[in-house]
Amino acid sequence: MPTTSNYFHLHLVSDSTGETLITVARAVAAQYANVTAVEHVYPLVRSQKQLDRVLDEIEESPGIVLFTLLEKDLVGRLEGKCKAINVPSLSIIGPVMQLFEAYLGAATTGRVGAQHVLNAEYFSRIDALNYTMIHDDGQHVEGLEEADVVLVGVSRTSKTPTSIYLANRGIRTANVPLVPGIPLPHQLETLKKPLVVSLHATPERLIQVRQNRLLTMGDRDNDTYIDKQAVADEVAFARRLSAKFNWALLDVTRRSIEETAAAIMKLYNDRQRARPSE
Repeated sequence: MPTTSNYFHLHLVSDSTGETLITVARAVAAQYANVTAVEHVYPLVRSQKQLDRVLDEIEESPGIVLFTLLEKDLVGRLEGKCKAINVPSLSIIGPVMQLFEAYLGAATTGRVGAQHVLNAEYFSRIDALNYTMIHDDGQHVEGLEEADVVLVGVSRTSKTPTSIYLANRGIRTANVPLVPGIPLPHQLETLKKPLVVSLHATPERLIQVRQNRLLTMGDRDNDTYIDKQAVADEVAFARRLSAKFNWALLDVTRRSIEETAAAIMKLYNDRQRARPSE
């Protein structure tokens, strides 16, 4: 049942948080520039009563149905309803689980939300988030040596959101702004353990982002912040510091936060592998 409009309904049904579904669905939907997905997200669907509401909404707004459900009765009802009203449905984790089961020769445990258990990895991520929030924007520089990664860069190079993204992956991340005329914290100059990554962007991109920032803040008088020569000088200043201290350079001009974080994680993992075993 192909759509003839510039939008379609996308129903995402999960017995857990729905994060997996949302990530997969958006990655695929992004490949279709001329059509927009209207998302209907249904997390924590674990009972027949909860599923009834979902089925009513699917029937009211037919579209693609993607799901991550483990309870066979719920799966059967959902697939049956979709077939009856002629809408496509697909289990996102079903084929992957079948592949695992065939290779491992063992059945799944059927634990709903098993990826969110409170294990050592979970508490490691919480610790990383706590560290990152405390060491945001040059705060508490005395603790920089405890970081896994330290991000440096001029204003609006996405240091804070990238730090938070990395922390969600369990990487303790601090960030320090580079501001011409303001001395570097001496702790930054002598770091041994952390990977220091200098984030850069073109002056044109920085000016664009800063202009948007000023508009949202209602500040129209900060001319130096968006002056072309001043911004170019900031970028040159940051590059000189990067060369002086041999920091890793990463151009974020055309990168999303996710792409920037992925590049940093690769640098970090490569560095960890290259280090001699202690």
